[in-house]
Amino acid sequence: MAVRRILAAALLLMMPFASTTAQEPVLVPDVSNRSIEIKYSFTGEDLLLFGAIVYPGGQRPDERADIVVVIKGPTQPIRLREKQRVAGIWVNAESVRFASMPGFYAIAASRPIGEIVDERTAAIYELGLENLSLSPAGFDGEEQLRRFEAGLIDLKRRQGLLVEDVESVEITRGVLYRARLAIPARVPVGRYTAETYLISGGRVVAVASRDIDIRKTGFDRFVATAAADYGFVYGIVAVLVSLGFGWAAGWAFNRRR
Repeated sequence: MAVRRILAAALLLMMPFASTTAQEPVLVPDVSNRSIEIKYSFTGEDLLLFGAIVYPGGQRPDERADIVVVIKGPTQPIRLREKQRVAGIWVNAESVRFASMPGFYAIAASRPIGEIVDERTAAIYELGLENLSLSPAGFDGEEQLRRFEAGLIDLKRRQGLLVEDVESVEITRGVLYRARLAIPARVPVGRYTAETYLISGGRVVAVASRDIDIRKTGFDRFVATAAADYGFVYGIVAVLVSLGFGWAAGWAFNRRR
C-alpha cells in the first residue's frame, strides 16, 4: 500500500514536468510510521524510510544519483565532564557544554558519505557523525574540544543514540529507494525529522523531509507529565510512596518472624 501511494504521488508530480527539462528532480518521501508511542513494554522499532525520485520529463540522467536519509531530533543541551584521579579518588575535572546535541541521530546512505560529497558539503548539511553541529562552549583550545567531542560521540554511540549505517539505502532502477533505521528503546520523546537528500555529481539537488512524533503513552505518559508539570507535588508523592513500600516490607518481614 505504501509503495502504491508513493508511485501514485510520483505520477502526479511528473505531470507538471512533462514539458520541461530545466527543472531539478523532486523527492517524494514517506516513512512507515509517523507516530511512535512508547509504552512500558517498548523495546524499540524499525523505521522504514522509502520514496521515489521524480525526474523532469520522466527521463533519468546517465549520471549516478545517491540517496542519504537522516533521522534526528530533538536537540538538547548537555555538559560532558571528564573525571581525573586525584589522591586515589576520582573527581570531576574539566568540562565542556554542548548546546545543540541531538537526542537521537541516525544516517544511512547508498554509498559512504566521503564518496558522495566533499567535506564542505557534508558539513553544511551535517551528513555524518563527525559533521554534527554541537555548538560547544566553555572549552580551552582545539585539542580539548576534539577530545570531548570524540568522547561524547562514543558515549552516545554505545547508548544506541548515534547511528551511522552507510551503504544500506537500496535504490531500485534509479527511481525508488528504501532504507531501514532502528529506533532504540531509550530514545527521548519529542518531534523528529526524517530528511532525504538526493545527491548527484557531488551536489545536493533535492531535499525533502517528514515529521515523526515519538511520545509516551499510558501510565508512562502520566508519570512523565506529572514530573514535568507538577515537580514539587510529584516529589512529595514519590517520597510517600517509597516510605509506604518500606513500611509494608518491614511489616511483612516482622510478621514472618
